[in-house]
Amino acid sequence: MRVELHGGGPSAVDASGTTSFVTQRALLARPGDQLRPPAPVGDPGRADRSPRPGSWVRGYLAGLVGADAALGALAGVVVVTQTWSNPRDVLFWVCAALPLLWPVLVGLAGGYAARVAALGREELSRVLRAGVVVLAATGFTSYAFELSLSRLLVAVVLPGLVVASLVVRYVARARLRALRRAGRCTKRVLLVGRGTAVLGLAERLAADPSSGLDVVGACVTDADRRHVAGVTGLPVAGLEDVRSLALEVGADTVAVTSASETAAEYLRRLSWDLEGTGLELLVAPGLIEVAGPRLHIRPYDGLPLLAVEQPRFEGWRRVVKTSVDRGLALAAVLVLAPVLLALAVAVRLDSPGPVLFRQERVGKDGRTFSMIKFRSMVVDAEVQLARLQAANESDGLLFKMRRDPRITRVGRWLRRLSLDELPQLFNVLGGSMSLVGPRPPLPVEVARYDGSTTRRLLVKPGLTGLWQISGRSDLSWEESVRLDLRYVENWSLAMDASILWRTGRAVLSSSGAY
Repeated sequence: MRVELHGGGPSAVDASGTTSFVTQRALLARPGDQLRPPAPVGDPGRADRSPRPGSWVRGYLAGLVGADAALGALAGVVVVTQTWSNPRDVLFWVCAALPLLWPVLVGLAGGYAARVAALGREELSRVLRAGVVVLAATGFTSYAFELSLSRLLVAVVLPGLVVASLVVRYVARARLRALRRAGRCTKRVLLVGRGTAVLGLAERLAADPSSGLDVVGACVTDADRRHVAGVTGLPVAGLEDVRSLALEVGADTVAVTSASETAAEYLRRLSWDLEGTGLELLVAPGLIEVAGPRLHIRPYDGLPLLAVEQPRFEGWRRVVKTSVDRGLALAAVLVLAPVLLALAVAVRLDSPGPVLFRQERVGKDGRTFSMIKFRSMVVDAEVQLARLQAANESDGLLFKMRRDPRITRVGRWLRRLSLDELPQLFNVLGGSMSLVGPRPPLPVEVARYDGSTTRRLLVKPGLTGLWQISGRSDLSWEESVRLDLRYVENWSLAMDASILWRTGRAVLSSSGAY
């Protein structure tokens, strides 16, 4: 059985939104509990079953091995045919070994480990590590033995092999997410802990079917059993009945939330109780909004402790982010200039009023700026707002109405494709906004922020962000704030790149755009 520490929520987004797991032993203790030793070998109450990562994991990894071998073979064929190599050349045998050598190197780098299967950044980083090794080994061997290896192999084919393997994994994960949304290739999860913590984790997992964690039951304190059963409609048992309920509902994973009832000797006893069942044990440390790259296991005197890096809001990464923002914004303005002009004409012809809509928003450190968009509403939209308040569909500070009568014909089309936000590229050029960041808030919103929500103002607001790729207007106020705070706490250049990549798909789907 494997005991792991769950270091992130299911949308966490890793600039890629994947879950990170860090191997960890549960060594906490709760005073007053009596220990139950593991059942002896041969106990009829414990069927000795080997760990079961799931048939989809085996199929996923087998597919990757086959794809890597095929790519290695293709790379070898390309080099041999382009250089007219023959069996008397060392290059020929190097190319012949690629179908075997490349999967072996990826395997040695941990690229086929079941615990990182489809986990995004961690899986991709191991392939990159194997790529660095194969390039370094090729260069060293060529120099040490004075071998004449083709520049095509070293400079083009091997880097291309690495990139192709990364693309294969991206496609495989996209396919896996689609299957998970259809209810396939999932893990059946039994949640354990206090009622509120269990309900919170269940809600998070249900909101993201692509996480692959399907909640099938819960074990909570006696005081919470009736409430949790009523809310979830799932089988619910006590904290001492985890093993029996897990086997009854066919769970293959037990996820323990961080709470006093589940933080001590209970975890040790639970791990003993699950021995021989093949059940995977995950522990959520209560750091749901902290992304994997900020979490590290540091052993102190044999005790593994979870180190959490402080978020960084300044420094060289911020300089790089600003430079990339302005460079990409300038390139986008130049490329999209004809589109911007055509949209401006469409807005002007559709309804009377200015082409651009300017509105005061609050940016980094609470500084206000004038955000510009293509006008998508009638000119007296603010005047009409008062009489529409009764139709407000939002549960927070924002006004939302799925069929807002103030939106013009062209405006509805612009909003559906988020084209009304393109003029914000000029805000990015001016330095008041970033390409990726929290949603730019109104001053009236900021005036009602509580202590934690004000952390949204630690970074520049963005043209897109986690809120854009996670549902846009369909999100509740609390969910929108949570996503913004997750970005603020965990932002990185890799996360920005992932969000920009996923924004295109979100825009084309038009989900939550109104």
